[in-house]
Order: sequence, then C-alpha cells, then structure tokens
Amino acid sequence: MKTEVKNLAYYLKLKYPIQVVECETGGYFVKIPDLPGCMSQGETLDEALRNLNEAKELWLEEMFESGLPIPEPADQTGMSGRFLLRLPRSLHARLTDEAEREGVSLNQYVVAKLAESAGSFIARDRPRPRHRS
Repeated sequence: MKTEVKNLAYYLKLKYPIQVVECETGGYFVKIPDLPGCMSQGETLDEALRNLNEAKELWLEEMFESGLPIPEPADQTGMSGRFLLRLPRSLHARLTDEAEREGVSLNQYVVAKLAESAGSFIARDRPRPRHRS
C-alpha cells in the first residue's frame, strides 16, 4: 500500500471545514476550526473566503517550515446524524405542541432549534468589532 508523502503540497490540497459568521455590523468572519488561529474576514463572503484561503496557505507554510505538527481535517465520516435522546414527558409534550403550531414534524422542529443554538454558539466565537477613538 502506497503512503502519500505529507509535504506542504499534501496539506495545501486537504479540504478543511470552514465556519462562516455574518457580522451584525456588516461583512463576514471566517475561520478554519481545525487550524487554530487561522481566520480572516471580508466585506463580502467571496472576499472573506479569498482572504481565508490566503491565510490558510500562510498558516500551513509557517507550520510546515517550522517543523510544527499540522492537524488534518477532523474526520466526520463516523457521524451517522442520528442519536437517541431521553427527555422528560413535559418537555416532550411542549416541544410537540410547538412543532404542531409551526406545522412541522417534531424531528424538524428539534433539529431547527439545535441549529439555531449551534449558530449562536459559533457567533460567540467571532471577534468583537474594534471601536475607534
């Protein structure tokens, strides 16, 4: 079995997941969670992604040339997208009522609520705008 050489070109071609946050004050904040400190921003999403790609290349070059370990993209292939959840009957009833009011299944409603919560969690990671004096 042939093992691929892990040179700089190897790391540059890896597909790392990206987090994108639309800033309340305009523009976008983007980062690669698997590469600590690798982040950028831009007025448009395209600009932010171009800036992030440049930041990624510089980040990887610096780590490689310094002989420091470079993490590979997190493996998410083992995730089925399914898990079992036990909850109190009263919460189950309340969520079911809310889902019915929204006209969606309980599954859809809970997934939407979890996605909203995850989005607000990611948004807390974004940098605060600097105020000029």
